Amino acid sequence: MVQRSRKLTVKSFGRYQPRAGAVKRISRKHREHVSSDPSCTLQEPFQETQLSPELEKPYLLQQGEFSVSTGSTIEEVRIEENPPAQSIYNSVKPSDEALPPQKKGWFSSTLAIAILLSGAGLVIAFTWFSILFIFNPAQIGWLNKFLPEWAQIPLGYSEPPQTLEQIQEKLSKQQQIAGNTLALDDEENSFLLPVVQQRANCQSDCQEIVELRVYQRSTEVEFESQSEKYFRLAYYLPVTGPEESLAVTTSENHNALPLNTVKRFEGDGVSPGIWFSLQGQRQQATNAIAYGQIVYYNPGRTNLQQMLSWTNPNGQVPKWQQVTGGGAKELVIDRTVDLEPQLSVYQVKNVKLYLNPIQLEAISLQPPALKDSAYQNALLIARNGLWTPAFEWLESIRKQRKGVLPAAQAQIDLIRLHAQLTKAQAEKTWASPSQQVLAELIDGRWEKALQVFAQSPQNRQEIAILLKADSGRLWNRTVAALRVKPDRPEVQAWAALILAEQQGEGRANSWLKAQPKITNATVTYIQGLLKQLNENRPSQISSHPSQLVGTVQPLSQINPKEWLPVPKADLTLKDKEVWYQVEVSTFNDGKRWLSSPFGNLRLPKDFPGKFLWETLGININPTVQIIVRLPNGEQQTTAATVKGVRLQNGVLRLLAAGEAIVENQNEERSPILALTDNTLEWVQPSPITLSELYQQNPQVVENVLSTVWHSLQQSSQISAGDVPKFLQIQEQIGQWPVQVIDLTNDNKPETALTLSQEAVASLKDFTKTTPEREKIPYRSRTLILSDTGKVIYTDFQKNSQQALTAIAKISSGQSLALLVENAKNYSLKRWSTQNQRFE
Repeated sequence: MVQRSRKLTVKSFGRYQPRAGAVKRISRKHREHVSSDPSCTLQEPFQETQLSPELEKPYLLQQGEFSVSTGSTIEEVRIEENPPAQSIYNSVKPSDEALPPQKKGWFSSTLAIAILLSGAGLVIAFTWFSILFIFNPAQIGWLNKFLPEWAQIPLGYSEPPQTLEQIQEKLSKQQQIAGNTLALDDEENSFLLPVVQQRANCQSDCQEIVELRVYQRSTEVEFESQSEKYFRLAYYLPVTGPEESLAVTTSENHNALPLNTVKRFEGDGVSPGIWFSLQGQRQQATNAIAYGQIVYYNPGRTNLQQMLSWTNPNGQVPKWQQVTGGGAKELVIDRTVDLEPQLSVYQVKNVKLYLNPIQLEAISLQPPALKDSAYQNALLIARNGLWTPAFEWLESIRKQRKGVLPAAQAQIDLIRLHAQLTKAQAEKTWASPSQQVLAELIDGRWEKALQVFAQSPQNRQEIAILLKADSGRLWNRTVAALRVKPDRPEVQAWAALILAEQQGEGRANSWLKAQPKITNATVTYIQGLLKQLNENRPSQISSHPSQLVGTVQPLSQINPKEWLPVPKADLTLKDKEVWYQVEVSTFNDGKRWLSSPFGNLRLPKDFPGKFLWETLGININPTVQIIVRLPNGEQQTTAATVKGVRLQNGVLRLLAAGEAIVENQNEERSPILALTDNTLEWVQPSPITLSELYQQNPQVVENVLSTVWHSLQQSSQISAGDVPKFLQIQEQIGQWPVQVIDLTNDNKPETALTLSQEAVASLKDFTKTTPEREKIPYRSRTLILSDTGKVIYTDFQKNSQQALTAIAKISSGQSLALLVENAKNYSLKRWSTQNQRFE
């Protein structure tokens, strides 16, 4: 029999006297175990051992140790082994026979790593919650929903609950405005409040939303019993609009655009929260560019989540639409410009984030959802704009597979949505053959587009201009179509026509010869189309009298090679004649007015000089009037004959010969004006004073005077400050002359006020006399106001070099126009009824 001996050592935590009872219970247990094992004898009885002082201090349990709880004291029992006693060892130490040594090590390592990772996550989360708890406890107030009353997080409100009127009053004291509230529940116990702020140095759209706040009704007993509702701030979201450079393509400004409206937005039909749309608008030329943000209110978390920022060049706002089927709608942003469809579709997706459990995810065509060559080719042509052929191809794949393609359903539906637009456009009847051809090509109807080209020889020049102006959208379609099927002659034909118009007929022929899958018959057919494209181009220009506006620069000498001579003109000067260069700002081509730069004006290969000569109407009237404004206010006019034309990088110039004129040498001289005889008819309404106008229509003058004063302050002509009372202003400027004339064709006359330097200097006690004022160059400025006092035209921007030169009637119509002088040129501006401004 193997003799084994074990010594039981007891160490006490929290108290320095060992607990004998605990040791005796363990001793009895081991006695019973040993006595029941016939192979074992206990050589030495279990007994209590006095602990040394240094061992009485708490320490970590080591292998072979376990602790026993006795009341409030934790006691540790250490088993020290003599020669092995297997049965006694097994009775004390847990068995590890279930795991082999290798697996036991792997399991221990994995468990340790998991504990470390979860511990690190807990530390990070605890740290973040601690920061919020200290600096903004309201942000973690949602945790109170899951905590018992005794463990509620104190939100640290800095002020008691307030009524809506008190909230509005406090914002007013902070130079902010409380917008209209939007209810967040049926009982109106919570609401969304936009906080609005006035923009500095602003002339239009001067109010912007800077913050969204969520208020909830106070549940405290002393406020619930009040007759009025009291609310606490539950959440706030700072608001910043998109950068101007993202919305306005011609701008490099990175300032944030103002968001000035917020409204409830129809949702996806599934999410439990409320969707809001923040919007703004910016005018660019004739387009109203829309932009904004989509915000989601989560009632379960009582928070706001900014989901998406968007811009739209065509002024349309996002909308929810059923695109992919199922119960939920998708958010669709339609950025379509002209005939080119551009749709972005976003799906609401669930994510594993507690505070923001949903997000908007765009449906993308990259990467393809299926690893199938036919499916990938369909997506290739779709990405290049051939939506209808791509969708038809996908429908064919679906039929072959006898069912739907779940993984690809979203991509297929996105393509279908675009195809619906291009198909509808192609099936319309267009008045213009070039627009019909464009709609057919965008939809991938190559054969039908060739039929339109062949059936309208009188309009081939218009189609040629379309192809030359192509920025890549048509060319990319031909390349993609030939990539998946390179032997299509109708696609090869359009590719050659585009190349011939943009790079010349020789480049088109060399491209045809390089195609790997093309027949000689196809080459002959396409070369015939190229000849048709160039037949009788100049004869397509209609005859009309010249109507143009431009600026003039005298030339000491010319290079004849730089100019295209007009028919029946030679580049020589007569006695006392000098050369003038006229840079055209705007002209009428017989159908419409075109403005510089003339990027869409393409010169034909044959007779380019004759083409410009007829387009400008110089063949009917080759004479231009050159007008110089002298320092004393008088004008000198001379006639010059156009002898050459040139179009380069969108800049159109004329070479003219005429008698020399006295050039204005004043530092603030105006540009020299060029006009043809049939362009404008000057309009000069009789002026009256503001006092006389007040006797006729007091309301108009009351609306006008304060606006005039504000405009003078904005242009730094008078000192900033409070606007004087009406009688004070009337006393100062009552004798100023104004012109009353209907410029907007609404039978309501507008008021035009032109101020000279002397008129502004006559203002007593208001005119700036500082060095800053003396540095500001002053020119006569004009302000035009509607009958309600709204500014519809102004030269009063600070340091502006714009000035209204004259009001005129355009000979081609009855509407009035403004001839406006800028730093280096002139332009014509007419009133747009649609956009309510001069353009």
